[in-house]
Amino acid sequence: MGLPLVLHNRDFDLYWSGVVLSQIGTRGTVAANLFQVYQLTGSVAQTGLVGAAQAVALLVLSPLGGALADRHDRRRLLQWAQAASLVVALGLAIVTLTGKAQAWHVILCALLTTAATTFDQPARQALIPALVPREQLGQAIALLNPSREVAVLIGPALAGLLIALNGPGLVYVLDVVTYAALIGVLAVLRVPPLTSAATAVRRSVVASIVEGARYVAHRPLIWKLMSLDVAATVFSAYRVLLPALAIDILHVGPSGYGLLGSAPSAGALLATYTVFRVVGRSRRLGRVLLVSTVLYGLSAILLVHAPIFALTLVAALLLGAFDAMATTIRHTAVQIETPDELRGRVQSFYQMSSRGGPALGDVVVGAFAALVGPIAALTYGAFVTIAVAAGFASRPNVVREYAGVAEPAEPEPARPPG
Repeated sequence: MGLPLVLHNRDFDLYWSGVVLSQIGTRGTVAANLFQVYQLTGSVAQTGLVGAAQAVALLVLSPLGGALADRHDRRRLLQWAQAASLVVALGLAIVTLTGKAQAWHVILCALLTTAATTFDQPARQALIPALVPREQLGQAIALLNPSREVAVLIGPALAGLLIALNGPGLVYVLDVVTYAALIGVLAVLRVPPLTSAATAVRRSVVASIVEGARYVAHRPLIWKLMSLDVAATVFSAYRVLLPALAIDILHVGPSGYGLLGSAPSAGALLATYTVFRVVGRSRRLGRVLLVSTVLYGLSAILLVHAPIFALTLVAALLLGAFDAMATTIRHTAVQIETPDELRGRVQSFYQMSSRGGPALGDVVVGAFAALVGPIAALTYGAFVTIAVAAGFASRPNVVREYAGVAEPAEPEPARPPG
């Protein structure tokens, strides 16, 4: 069996490689941020402030980032966002390596990096359909999602090793290098111009944001997928608990923390072939999505109740596998449902759930864990995720009936002024 057709596309291959490399540095840095704050404060609640900083940036700036992605050259916008993140990573590396880092430094850098990412992610997602034909879009996303998991697998594991070697500072140096690499890759991509950019620039930014919000509001599949995403990522946010789980409960130290942070991505990679075939062939994707979400919640419960480290790793593998299936279906549906001239704005609203959810989850679960302990906090939260998915599955709706096949979406008809 030959390679998927999408892998014969030179620009997609370059972009894919650059994104994976950049994500390795980014994911390693997120893991290092959480570990460093917990190490400096010994508090799960304060560790959750890393997520709080990310959530603030995502919720406040995402709509603006999406509007800009539909008005300007998406490749250039990506390069500027990566350059800003590079500067922040360099500053955090310097204060950490010189022994002057405090918890607020790390939290501030998480805020600034995520602020840059709010302009990066909508353009990054919206760029994909410009690189591949529509009929290969599902393949492209089905490859990019597990590729992201490669980064989440390698990044935290490498972060754990570098932290054990010489602290978090080396992780931030690696992040600087990977940002520079993606900036270089973007410079040589051949990307067709955004045909609607000139029209978009004639509108005000606020009008562009409103147009994107109106489109999402009139697409029940998109906003219901967003609500399902929030239920999974906010209430089953396990990431913030991993430092406490590794250090205080399992007693496996930085290296064990790195393995725990990487195991979900290993599970996603092991599931890649299954995900690829299901997304390409199944016509019952809505039901697959809901079952995967329920199993994700059950895996989160197993994660904190496993009596030994080996079983905890198995639970983390299952988390990654079920998350990969659900994430790929959600992302593909949103891309297919959205016309190119609105992709940046729709992706910006979608990332408020897909990326803002985990960040907000760090705050919610971290604060709850400070009151009832990590095990009870994730257990109760996972039951909420399961209940929401079961609610969708119990009655007919656009999510449950989603078949994975859609005609090109048409924009909402223009409304008369006033």
